[in-house]
Amino acid sequence: MNVIDVARAWRDQDPDDETRAELDHLIADAEADSTQALNELHDRFDTRLEFGTAGLRGRTEAGSNRMNRVLVAQAAAGFAAFLLSRTSLNGAPSVVIGYDGRKNSRVFAVDTAELMAGAGVRAVLLPRLLPTPVLAFAVRELKLSAGVMVTASHNPAKDNGYKVYLGDADEGSQIVPPLDHEIAAHILAVATNQSVLQLRRSMDYEIAGEHVIDEYVRRTAALATHPKSALRYVYTAMHGVGWETAHRVFVEAGFGEPTVVALQIEPDAAFPTVAFPNPEEPGALDLAFDTAITADAELVIANDPDADRLAIGIPDVDGDWHRLSGNQVGALLGWRAADRLAAAGTPGTLAASIVSSPAL
Repeated sequence: MNVIDVARAWRDQDPDDETRAELDHLIADAEADSTQALNELHDRFDTRLEFGTAGLRGRTEAGSNRMNRVLVAQAAAGFAAFLLSRTSLNGAPSVVIGYDGRKNSRVFAVDTAELMAGAGVRAVLLPRLLPTPVLAFAVRELKLSAGVMVTASHNPAKDNGYKVYLGDADEGSQIVPPLDHEIAAHILAVATNQSVLQLRRSMDYEIAGEHVIDEYVRRTAALATHPKSALRYVYTAMHGVGWETAHRVFVEAGFGEPTVVALQIEPDAAFPTVAFPNPEEPGALDLAFDTAITADAELVIANDPDADRLAIGIPDVDGDWHRLSGNQVGALLGWRAADRLAAAGTPGTLAASIVSSPAL
């Protein structure tokens, strides 16, 4: 088939009105000899988004090289087939699904829940948009076989993504090779052999209870053994989903209320104040630093949009604000852990990964 025929076949199985309309326009323009439209179709269909250890990530548009409901359905069905091919410690395979505040994240999550349930996998959907760490925690807390998080993390606004985690003996960890290749093969088999409209769906999925979030908050807050209640600090969610959970942790741990970056505290899929919502990027914390100066704060805490990444900002002796690097934050956390163990007379071990600073 030529690329126009491939695009038609994709359109005909697409359950989404918006992306079907995209393809209708591109196909019509390509048939009218528009070189631009033809090139766009080649860009969207000459390859597929590659499933790897970080799952899938790409622009939310129609096509096999984009994030959309057809690709997500293929991924969900392929991941279900992978789970069904493995022996679960708790009988039939099971999965918990979470999602962030990006465009179509909830739609992709519900599609995944319906397709997992239709394939015979017990599916549990988190009750609302929540941070990625809550999803990974839920895999272990609920003793499930796997987790799926719909998020593009700190990517630009037009992107979305699909991360998978394994439970049982893997305890909610992100996948590693060669499992990513096995899952990718199952996804490709679905894409090659059937239309997503033929995949069985079921509404027989569960909604996770609030106790999962409550337990995550409780255990996280318990890590702060000596909270400084008078700390003056600023928090930004970077237009993501971190605030609700982070706020609960701060309060339960015994810290005072933070000053929030009001323009960035609520989920907003457009990310209107940052082009690239990664708190580690130059300029991303400018609003937070301005807020910190106004509030006479001692510290800035920033999450990325799915709250699995954190940046810290501190003032220098001249009153200028600076972001600590990830390695600097890691070294401080390592120092704190070592200091506490030494004070307790308890021998301990510090480990650094190959991408961590040798300062540890």
